[in-house]
Amino acid sequence: MERRSFLQKAGAGLVAGAAVGLAACGKKEEAAPAAAPTGAAGGAPAVQTGLPEIKWRLTSSFPKSLDTIYGGAEVMANRLRAITDGKFDIRVFPAGEIVPGLQALDAVQQGTVELCHTCSYYYVGKDKTFGFGTSVPFGMNARQMNAWIMFGGGQQLLDEFYANYNVLSLMGGNTGTQMGGWYRKPVKTVADLQGLKIRIAGLGGEVFSRLGAIPQQIAGGDIYPSLEKGTIDAAEWVGPYDDEKLGFYKVAPNYYYPGWWEPGPVVHFFINRDAWAKLPKFYQEALRAAAHEANVTMMASYDDKNPQALARLLSNGVKLEAYSDEIMKGAYKAAFDLYNEEAGKNPAWKKIFTEWDKYRRSQNAWFSVAEATIDRFLQTAR
Repeated sequence: MERRSFLQKAGAGLVAGAAVGLAACGKKEEAAPAAAPTGAAGGAPAVQTGLPEIKWRLTSSFPKSLDTIYGGAEVMANRLRAITDGKFDIRVFPAGEIVPGLQALDAVQQGTVELCHTCSYYYVGKDKTFGFGTSVPFGMNARQMNAWIMFGGGQQLLDEFYANYNVLSLMGGNTGTQMGGWYRKPVKTVADLQGLKIRIAGLGGEVFSRLGAIPQQIAGGDIYPSLEKGTIDAAEWVGPYDDEKLGFYKVAPNYYYPGWWEPGPVVHFFINRDAWAKLPKFYQEALRAAAHEANVTMMASYDDKNPQALARLLSNGVKLEAYSDEIMKGAYKAAFDLYNEEAGKNPAWKKIFTEWDKYRRSQNAWFSVAEATIDRFLQTAR
């Protein structure tokens, strides 16, 4: 499929009856806005004197080779040093140097390091409620997640849950809506997913399982050889810029969109609560400001790099395909069946899901009015 065809179809599926949707959401009590990060829009705080020199370690869930997502931690650490004249120094370690990438949260919880840069949904094996901090299938996009966490009560709900693991959270990036993965052969219907072995983890994997696929959890470095040998039939990663680096297009040329399981995944800084409590107030605010910068710049960086990477992939023969309506609708139903089942047995999930779902519905009703309309027009205009 040519890129032009992709753009023509990008606006398909616009929610009709937006006014009805907005009305159905009803009036929501106005939540108290989250405190604006010091040094974000209002300028960096003035350096204070007499503050101690503090050195922390951060373990990342990402390798250095994925420079944009790994780089979010470096953006934060560099800005923090600049704000504090180097007195608050955080050294960033890539996945594997201190602990494996998927053990980053555990290292912070146990006090092995003071903080990490990771994705909340990596830990749904502990409790599915971890999914809400980053993304769940058919959840909110990047802007909507920012709105929910900063102003819609999401930060308070998440940190109440994270307190059970001795951590608090700061947003530290977003990839934007991810792609739907690389397939050795085309998939058109739900029947095509039966028995399909796909590298995908977390709640997205559970939804695929309900559609008949067989989710596989495979480390990033093992995905390419597994695709090449046919050990797996498909794999999802992030988006064009990161996917191109790993070369999946050479062995699985069918590139699907959208990644409905990751419409706006947040990357988090998890901070040990005891270490945070020992920080001077000025350092706490400086860290908030530096994390805020990382959150904003990662999304902008991916928005800059992904179009160029997609163009290169298409020039190399990649076949860009949209998931069919049948697969999208089947996955949507399976996802919300899963959510409602979990709400019936997991009080932590139910508490966040109830508020998250109200906010999601309201946001989608609003975005269907102005945002989706202008996007659809501009993406198809000549």
